[in-house]
Amino acid sequence: MGHKKAGYVPALGWDILTPLYDPLVRLTTRELTFKGRLLDEAGIGDTARILDVGCGTGTLLLLMRHKLKSLLAIGLDGDMNVLAIARSKADRRKEKIALIQAFCFDMPFAECAFDRVFSSLMLHHLTRSEKIRTLEEIFRVLRPGGELHVADWGQPHNLLMRILAFTVCLGDSFARTADNIQGRLPALFLNTGFEKVSETARFATLFGTLSLYKARKPITAVDQRHAGSIAVQSLAGV
Repeated sequence: MGHKKAGYVPALGWDILTPLYDPLVRLTTRELTFKGRLLDEAGIGDTARILDVGCGTGTLLLLMRHKLKSLLAIGLDGDMNVLAIARSKADRRKEKIALIQAFCFDMPFAECAFDRVFSSLMLHHLTRSEKIRTLEEIFRVLRPGGELHVADWGQPHNLLMRILAFTVCLGDSFARTADNIQGRLPALFLNTGFEKVSETARFATLFGTLSLYKARKPITAVDQRHAGSIAVQSLAGV
Protein backbone atom coordinates (compact mmCIF):
# COMPACT_ATOMS: atom_id res chain seq x y z
CA MET A 1 0.00 0.00 0.00
CA GLY A 2 1.72 3.19 -1.15
CA HIS A 3 -0.67 5.90 -0.08
CA LYS A 4 -1.71 7.67 3.10
CA LYS A 5 -5.16 8.19 4.48
CA ALA A 6 -6.50 11.74 4.43
CA GLY A 7 -5.75 13.37 7.77
CA TYR A 8 -2.82 11.04 8.47
CA VAL A 9 -0.29 12.64 10.84
CA PRO A 10 3.39 11.75 10.20
CA ALA A 11 5.73 10.98 13.09
CA LEU A 12 6.75 14.61 13.72
CA GLY A 13 3.67 16.23 12.21
CA TRP A 14 5.19 16.88 8.77
CA ASP A 15 6.84 14.50 6.27
CA ILE A 16 9.79 16.83 5.82
CA LEU A 17 10.76 16.30 9.48
CA THR A 18 10.64 12.48 9.39
CA PRO A 19 14.45 12.08 8.85
CA LEU A 20 14.93 13.96 12.16
CA TYR A 21 12.66 11.63 14.12
CA ASP A 22 15.25 9.23 15.54
CA PRO A 23 17.76 11.80 16.82
CA LEU A 24 15.01 14.05 18.19
CA VAL A 25 13.24 11.26 20.09
CA ARG A 26 16.54 9.88 21.37
CA LEU A 27 17.65 13.27 22.71
CA THR A 28 14.35 14.48 24.19
CA THR A 29 12.46 11.45 25.56
CA ARG A 30 15.04 9.17 27.25
CA GLU A 31 14.08 6.71 24.55
CA LEU A 32 16.25 3.72 25.43
CA THR A 33 15.29 4.03 29.11
CA PHE A 34 11.51 4.07 28.62
CA LYS A 35 11.51 1.49 25.82
CA GLY A 36 13.74 -0.81 27.85
CA ARG A 37 11.31 -0.49 30.76
CA LEU A 38 8.39 -1.17 28.42
CA LEU A 39 9.98 -4.42 27.25
CA ASP A 40 10.91 -5.48 30.78
CA GLU A 41 7.32 -5.02 31.96
CA ALA A 42 6.02 -7.16 29.09
CA GLY A 43 7.98 -10.22 30.19
CA ILE A 44 8.41 -11.47 26.64
CA GLY A 45 9.42 -15.07 26.03
CA ASP A 46 11.39 -16.02 22.94
CA THR A 47 8.38 -17.88 21.48
CA ALA A 48 5.96 -14.98 21.95
CA ARG A 49 4.08 -13.53 18.99
CA ILE A 50 4.55 -9.75 19.05
CA LEU A 51 2.93 -6.86 17.18
CA ASP A 52 4.31 -3.32 17.34
CA VAL A 53 1.49 -0.98 16.23
CA GLY A 54 2.79 2.27 14.80
CA CYS A 55 6.30 0.82 14.79
CA GLY A 56 7.76 3.93 13.18
CA THR A 57 11.48 3.67 12.48
CA GLY A 58 11.72 0.25 14.13
CA THR A 59 13.69 1.13 17.26
CA LEU A 60 11.51 -0.95 19.60
CA LEU A 61 11.48 -3.92 17.21
CA LEU A 62 15.27 -3.84 16.95
CA LEU A 63 15.58 -3.72 20.76
CA MET A 64 13.35 -6.81 20.93
CA ARG A 65 15.44 -8.62 18.33
CA HIS A 66 18.62 -7.75 20.22
CA LYS A 67 17.20 -9.29 23.41
CA LEU A 68 15.47 -12.32 21.86
CA LYS A 69 16.84 -13.50 18.53
CA SER A 70 14.11 -16.10 17.93
CA LEU A 71 11.29 -13.64 18.56
CA LEU A 72 8.35 -13.60 16.13
CA ALA A 73 7.69 -9.85 15.89
CA ILE A 74 5.87 -7.78 13.29
CA GLY A 75 5.89 -4.01 12.92
CA LEU A 76 2.89 -2.18 11.44
CA ASP A 77 2.80 1.44 10.34
CA GLY A 78 0.85 3.50 7.83
CA ASP A 79 3.82 5.67 6.82
CA MET A 80 6.03 4.30 4.03
CA ASN A 81 8.75 6.86 4.86
CA VAL A 82 9.32 5.70 8.44
CA LEU A 83 9.16 2.05 7.34
CA ALA A 84 11.93 2.76 4.84
CA ILE A 85 14.06 4.10 7.68
CA ALA A 86 13.24 1.01 9.76
CA ARG A 87 14.33 -1.31 6.93
CA SER A 88 17.55 0.64 6.46
CA LYS A 89 18.36 0.43 10.19
CA ALA A 90 17.66 -3.32 10.22
CA ASP A 91 19.88 -3.85 7.17
CA ARG A 92 22.75 -1.93 8.77
CA ARG A 93 22.47 -4.04 11.94
CA LYS A 94 21.98 -7.26 9.94
CA GLU A 95 18.69 -7.91 11.74
CA LYS A 96 15.59 -9.38 10.12
CA ILE A 97 12.34 -7.63 11.06
CA ALA A 98 8.92 -8.03 9.46
CA LEU A 99 7.31 -4.72 8.47
CA ILE A 100 3.80 -4.19 7.10
CA GLN A 101 2.35 -0.95 5.79
CA ALA A 102 -1.25 -0.74 7.00
CA PHE A 103 -3.37 1.47 9.19
CA CYS A 104 -3.73 0.71 12.87
CA PHE A 105 -7.53 0.85 12.76
CA ASP A 106 -7.75 -1.78 9.98
CA MET A 107 -5.15 -4.46 10.71
CA PRO A 108 -4.61 -7.36 8.27
CA PHE A 109 -4.33 -10.01 11.00
CA ALA A 110 -6.53 -12.82 12.26
CA GLU A 111 -8.24 -12.78 15.65
CA CYS A 112 -6.11 -13.83 18.64
CA ALA A 113 -2.94 -13.77 16.51
CA PHE A 114 -0.60 -12.16 19.07
CA ASP A 115 0.54 -12.65 22.68
CA ARG A 116 1.69 -9.04 23.16
CA VAL A 117 0.87 -5.80 21.36
CA PHE A 118 3.01 -2.69 21.80
CA SER A 119 2.33 0.93 20.92
CA SER A 120 4.98 3.59 21.40
CA LEU A 121 4.33 7.32 20.84
CA MET A 122 1.54 6.61 18.36
CA LEU A 123 -1.89 6.93 19.98
CA HIS A 124 -1.55 10.70 20.48
CA HIS A 125 -1.52 11.12 16.69
CA LEU A 126 -5.06 9.73 16.40
CA THR A 127 -8.48 11.32 16.71
CA ARG A 128 -10.80 9.96 19.42
CA SER A 129 -12.69 7.76 16.91
CA GLU A 130 -9.40 6.45 15.47
CA LYS A 131 -8.11 5.67 18.95
CA ILE A 132 -11.26 3.66 19.70
CA ARG A 133 -11.10 1.76 16.40
CA THR A 134 -7.39 1.06 16.92
CA LEU A 135 -7.94 -0.26 20.44
CA GLU A 136 -10.78 -2.45 19.17
CA GLU A 137 -8.44 -3.87 16.53
CA ILE A 138 -5.72 -4.47 19.12
CA PHE A 139 -8.25 -6.23 21.35
CA ARG A 140 -9.33 -8.39 18.40
CA VAL A 141 -5.84 -9.53 17.41
CA LEU A 142 -4.70 -10.25 20.99
CA ARG A 143 -5.21 -13.75 22.35
CA PRO A 144 -7.21 -14.09 25.58
CA GLY A 145 -4.82 -13.30 28.40
CA GLY A 146 -2.60 -11.35 26.00
CA GLU A 147 -1.30 -7.93 27.01
CA LEU A 148 -1.20 -4.43 25.56
CA HIS A 149 1.82 -2.29 26.51
CA VAL A 150 1.73 1.41 25.65
CA ALA A 151 4.23 4.24 25.96
CA ASP A 152 2.76 7.63 25.13
CA TRP A 153 2.23 11.14 26.38
CA GLY A 154 0.24 11.12 29.60
CA GLN A 155 -1.33 13.59 31.99
CA PRO A 156 1.38 16.08 33.09
CA HIS A 157 2.40 15.36 36.67
CA ASN A 158 3.58 18.87 37.52
CA LEU A 159 3.44 22.43 36.20
CA LEU A 160 6.69 22.17 34.23
CA MET A 161 5.48 19.05 32.44
CA ARG A 162 2.20 20.82 31.62
CA ILE A 163 4.07 23.73 30.06
CA LEU A 164 6.34 21.42 28.05
CA ALA A 165 3.38 19.35 26.83
CA PHE A 166 2.11 22.42 24.97
CA THR A 167 4.61 21.64 22.19
CA VAL A 168 3.09 18.19 21.61
CA CYS A 169 -0.43 19.63 21.59
CA LEU A 170 0.61 22.30 19.11
CA GLY A 171 2.33 19.84 16.77
CA ASP A 172 -0.39 17.15 16.71
CA SER A 173 -3.41 19.39 17.44
CA PHE A 174 -5.10 19.92 20.79
CA ALA A 175 -8.05 17.74 19.75
CA ARG A 176 -5.91 14.67 18.95
CA THR A 177 -3.75 14.92 22.07
CA ALA A 178 -6.55 15.79 24.53
CA ASP A 179 -7.19 12.19 25.63
CA ASN A 180 -3.50 11.78 26.43
CA ILE A 181 -2.92 15.06 28.21
CA GLN A 182 -6.14 14.78 30.22
CA GLY A 183 -5.31 11.24 31.35
CA ARG A 184 -8.14 9.47 29.54
CA LEU A 185 -6.20 6.61 27.92
CA PRO A 186 -6.84 4.13 30.79
CA ALA A 187 -10.58 4.78 30.51
CA LEU A 188 -10.44 4.13 26.76
CA PHE A 189 -8.66 0.83 27.41
CA LEU A 190 -11.33 -0.20 29.92
CA ASN A 191 -14.17 0.81 27.62
CA THR A 192 -12.70 -1.36 24.88
CA GLY A 193 -12.91 -4.40 27.15
CA PHE A 194 -9.41 -4.59 28.62
CA GLU A 195 -8.90 -5.44 32.29
CA LYS A 196 -6.12 -4.90 34.84
CA VAL A 197 -5.41 -1.48 33.30
CA SER A 198 -2.67 0.46 35.03
CA GLU A 199 -0.20 3.29 34.55
CA THR A 200 3.07 1.61 35.47
CA ALA A 201 5.61 4.43 35.14
CA ARG A 202 6.08 8.11 34.36
CA PHE A 203 9.07 9.79 32.77
CA ALA A 204 9.80 13.51 32.74
CA THR A 205 10.87 14.56 29.22
CA LEU A 206 11.43 17.76 27.26
CA PHE A 207 7.93 17.29 25.76
CA GLY A 208 6.10 16.61 29.01
CA THR A 209 5.13 13.48 30.92
CA LEU A 210 5.62 10.20 29.11
CA SER A 211 3.54 7.42 30.68
CA LEU A 212 3.70 3.64 30.41
CA TYR A 213 0.42 1.70 30.48
CA LYS A 214 -0.41 -1.98 30.75
CA ALA A 215 -3.70 -3.77 30.04
CA ARG A 216 -4.86 -7.36 29.54
CA LYS A 217 -7.46 -9.01 27.33
CA PRO A 218 -9.71 -11.05 29.67
CA ILE A 219 -9.84 -14.84 29.63
CA THR A 220 -13.49 -15.89 29.50
CA ALA A 221 -15.08 -19.14 30.65
CA VAL A 222 -15.37 -20.16 27.00
CA ASP A 223 -11.63 -19.57 26.52
CA GLN A 224 -10.85 -21.72 29.57
CA ARG A 225 -13.06 -24.57 28.37
CA HIS A 226 -11.45 -24.41 24.92
CA ALA A 227 -7.95 -24.51 26.43
CA GLY A 228 -8.94 -27.44 28.63
CA SER A 229 -10.30 -29.33 25.64
CA ILE A 230 -7.05 -28.85 23.75
CA ALA A 231 -5.06 -30.07 26.76
CA VAL A 232 -7.19 -33.21 27.08
CA GLN A 233 -6.84 -33.97 23.37
CA SER A 234 -3.08 -33.52 23.63
CA LEU A 235 -2.81 -35.91 26.58
CA ALA A 236 -4.96 -38.44 24.72
CA GLY A 237 -2.69 -38.22 21.69
CA VAL A 238 -5.50 -36.96 19.42
